[in-house]
Formats: sequence, structure tokens, C-alpha cells
Amino acid sequence: MKKTKIILTVITIILLFIVIFLAYLVFHKYVLKKNFEDDILSFADKNQSTIFTIDNITLFSSADAGYKTNTANNFTIQNLYQYTDIALFIRNTSDEDTLENTLKKVTIENIQFSNPPKLGEPQLYFKSINDFAKSDIPEDNLIADSFEFNISSSDEADLNTPTLYNNLANPLTFSYVNCNIKADYTITDVSSPITYDGSLLKKCNINLEDIQCTLSFDIYITNNLDQNFKTTVSIDIPLSSEDKSIYDGNLTIKNNTTYHFYRYN
Repeated sequence: MKKTKIILTVITIILLFIVIFLAYLVFHKYVLKKNFEDDILSFADKNQSTIFTIDNITLFSSADAGYKTNTANNFTIQNLYQYTDIALFIRNTSDEDTLENTLKKVTIENIQFSNPPKLGEPQLYFKSINDFAKSDIPEDNLIADSFEFNISSSDEADLNTPTLYNNLANPLTFSYVNCNIKADYTITDVSSPITYDGSLLKKCNINLEDIQCTLSFDIYITNNLDQNFKTTVSIDIPLSSEDKSIYDGNLTIKNNTTYHFYRYN
């Protein structure tokens, strides 16, 4: 009899433990579901309207080379590189400038080169709007990891520096550069003039498929209400279009886009 009571007690304790455990699982699932719903509702509440968008990305692709030596019979180059200048036009959705739709802080983070080129070493640089479509790339402008723009309301802001007007009057400008596609390469066919542009890629027998790349990065905006927004931009580096390629010298592409910044706090 005593043994039976012990067995029943043990069974009761086990059953009680199982009930408590199952109740915990149900409660935990409810809490997770409730938290998830709250997060979704909070996100939706913050993003009832779109404040910032990117509706236009303009791209200019060409090529150049570093040090060059020229003789009567051949032409030798160092560091053949392909570059694409990028202008991102951020817009707000109102005709009036307010604390909500003007800039306080803009940063670039999480730079990625997905499907990296088979030839060369891809990098991203800040590019002054005054140097857009020029091949000069100051090494001091290299973006190693993250990058922050200066924000200005002055009509005389120095746009040779990484500066954005707080009312979105000028675009974010960068240069994607694929360096060292060819190094110490001699061009023996000098029967036609050599031009320092995308035609160099053809002269150096570069297959465009070998230098294809997709660039992506996150853009963070803080407005003057200290609200924070984010979007992720992905760009296929343009090397050809329906009727032209970078082999022809250069290539300009204007992409109409629909990147929306979402507010996360």
C-alpha cells in the first residue's frame, strides 16, 4: 500500500510537471506572437506614409589606366581600371521643407560586392559632383567600411567634400572602381589611336562578363525630428545597354527606381 502511494505521488508530480511545461509553452508562444504583432503594428504605425524615396539613379561607366609608356611599336599601361560614377537622388514626398523631411544625418554602411568580378579589385569611393564622369579617383576618398556625409543648409557649401544639402538639393555621389584589371600590359596594335576610356578594355582583350559586379549598401537617414530611416540599394554595374557598350568609350544609364526608406525608430 505504501509503495502504491509513492508510485501515485510520483505519477502526480510528473503529470503536474508536464501540465506546467505545456502551460509554459502555450504562454511562451502567446508572448512571442503578441510581441511579433506589437512589432508589426509599431512598424506599420511608423510607416503609414513614405517620407524619403530614391526615384532616380544615374550611372556613368568608363575606364582608364594608371602609368603609361609609349613607343613607336607598342603601348604599355599599369593598372587598367573600370569605373562607374553613381548619383543617387533622394527625394521627399512633400513640396514643403519640414523637420520631418529634411536631413540631419546620412550614412552609408554594409558595402557589399556580390557576384564579384573575376578580374580586378572592386572598391567604392566618394566622388565629388564636380568630378562626376571624370576618371580621377583621389585615394583619400576610399570608403573602407561606413561613410557619413556632412549636412549643410548653406548656399555656399563645398560640394568637393562629402556634403549634402539638408533639403535634398544635391545627390549622393560615389564612384565604383574595379582596379588592377590588367597590370603591366602591353598593347602591340597601335595602328589606331588609343583613347583613355572604355575602349581600353577592348584593346586589352577584356571580356565584359569577367568584370561584371553587383554593388549594394545600406543608406541610413536621420531627420530633424531624430527619426531614423533605412533602405538598401543594389546596383548592377552597367557595362552594356541595348544599343551600346562600354567598349564604345563610355556608357550613361538613368534608372528610374522605387526605393522607399522605412522608419525603424
